Amino acid sequence: MQTSDLVTLDRRHLIHPVASFREHEEVGVTILKSGRGAWLTDHQGNELLDAFSGLWCVNTGYGQDSIVRVATEQMSRLPYATGYFHFGSEPAILLAQKLVEVAPASLNHVYFTLGGSDAVDAAIRYITHYHNSIGKPAKKQFISLQRGYHGSSSVGAGLTALPNFHFNFDLPLPNQHYIASPYPYRSELQGDDAIIAGSVAALRAKVAELGADQVAAFFCEPIQGSGGVVVPPKGWLKAMQLACNELDILFVVDEVITGFGRTGPMFACLAEDVQPDLMTMAKGLTAGYAPMGAVMMSDKVYDAIADGAAAQVVVGHGQTYSAHPVSAAIGLEVLRLYQEGGLLDNGVRQEPHFAGGLRDLLSHPLVGDARSRGLLGALELVADKGSKQRFAPELKLHERIAQCAYRHGLIFRAFGDNILGFAPALCYTEDEFAILFQRLRAILDEVLAQPEVRQAVA
Repeated sequence: MQTSDLVTLDRRHLIHPVASFREHEEVGVTILKSGRGAWLTDHQGNELLDAFSGLWCVNTGYGQDSIVRVATEQMSRLPYATGYFHFGSEPAILLAQKLVEVAPASLNHVYFTLGGSDAVDAAIRYITHYHNSIGKPAKKQFISLQRGYHGSSSVGAGLTALPNFHFNFDLPLPNQHYIASPYPYRSELQGDDAIIAGSVAALRAKVAELGADQVAAFFCEPIQGSGGVVVPPKGWLKAMQLACNELDILFVVDEVITGFGRTGPMFACLAEDVQPDLMTMAKGLTAGYAPMGAVMMSDKVYDAIADGAAAQVVVGHGQTYSAHPVSAAIGLEVLRLYQEGGLLDNGVRQEPHFAGGLRDLLSHPLVGDARSRGLLGALELVADKGSKQRFAPELKLHERIAQCAYRHGLIFRAFGDNILGFAPALCYTEDEFAILFQRLRAILDEVLAQPEVRQAVA
């Protein structure tokens, strides 16, 4: 079908996620046609270097033939198997076992979802069941971080602390609360130890305010993704886990973005020996080749739920496509590529080229901060480096940059507060990083040359 016809049909019928409906009708869709490795081709034949792994998810890169093969074989053999009524499938069972092997030692049980949002939602439901099961029904308050992102489900979006996910959705709920983000670049606290201590103190204060017997859990990302790739100091995650343990609230780590080699190890938790009570994941679990997420839980949580009622009483949470055999088969092959296929190792080898390229751009007049861990990073653009003053929203700098980036054949995330997010695939080569940063500097130079932008820079 002609591109123009597809654009028309898209305008008429397809609702796009996290978009202004009317703006999308005006702008129109950019149709992607094919992908190979770190590269995409659009419907016009333009080649684009993807520096965002789709949506933080295609960690393996596009066009991995072995993933396509196992998916095809599983579809031919058994395209669907319900997990209800005590049925199951071999790929799902083996994937659960494999996840337990590679996850933090505290996590021994896996519930498969369709993605990250419903993994968070499942975690909330299981946490509620857990506290009711252990005779603490008053524990219904949830705490998360400002700038945090925990999906867009009807409840999880309230733990997300981004305004667009609350506007006209009647969120956050009365039992959802936030503490300050551990945001080194904009923190009033100086030094890693002070930032860590500040977060622990803020959590303690919020628990004291709500009542320790009222707080169910604390949710956090090891690195805040959609909140602007905020990288806390090393040691922050472990300190928060220990504080939650002491306060008798469940510690839930959202590794939907940071999991599966994105920050170096298989999970960011492993870098600090963090032992969550629950952990959510998705994205890199299947590298975006099929929908799948998961919530993992500890023996403590699992056993309490299991023993919370008579044996014949079911735990009433489930989804038709939970533990889908095709997604599970893909997940197993993706994990093999991370480990035996060398993708995790390549990500670690390439990290200095990524981090170095970001740091080199600190000399650019638009760049106030460069931050990263593993292959997850960001540039924060400011009008004044000394005061860290942001650009005026009406300048729409992020839109200027996104449009310019596409002309230069580069895809990344330009957030509304002028933070540029990057999540290159683990298959990136040194040459591809050189192309990324050559194009990125040219993009920043071109945007800076626009009179309105030049005038806004101090």
